[in-house]
Amino acid sequence: MIRGIVLSIAEGVIKRFTASGRSDETISDREYFQHYGYTSRPKAGAEIIIIREGGHFIAVASDDRRYRIAMEDGEVALYDDLGQKVHLTRAGINVVSPLAITATAPAVTIVGSESITLDSPLVTCTGNLQVDGGITATAGVTGATVSALTSVTDSTGTMAAMRATYNSHVHGTGPTTTQVM
Repeated sequence: MIRGIVLSIAEGVIKRFTASGRSDETISDREYFQHYGYTSRPKAGAEIIIIREGGHFIAVASDDRRYRIAMEDGEVALYDDLGQKVHLTRAGINVVSPLAITATAPAVTIVGSESITLDSPLVTCTGNLQVDGGITATAGVTGATVSALTSVTDSTGTMAAMRATYNSHVHGTGPTTTQVM
């Protein structure tokens, strides 16, 4: 077994490494085995474990203490040099990224048995929104113009303007509505 330092990794059908081994020893263009379903590309300077069988060298593991994160017993994590991580902690799953996170699938379901919180200055929905329960807003709600309710058009299209228009509407010569919005 040789403990080496990664000099480079070449991607391909067979991932290959070049590393420094013992003093004045360079092991070049050799196979780098990885676990099924998981792949990584260590940066130059990472540590690598190399198995030597005769003239055959194979890397079987790598680590980079420059970016390793602290964990409790039994925890598991994926992490990189940019500070991105998926950390299975004792308290739950923690996903952190200084970059964008994208989930792409035909359907995505998020289930929270107690609640789901979106903490963002802006949440955008590019398609239709269907809500099977009530909606509570602690700030104003803005929408399209209220011209569909009466001939009056309010350019702000706020819920308050729609409510005022609805509450003051009349049918023919009848009285103002008795049911307010």
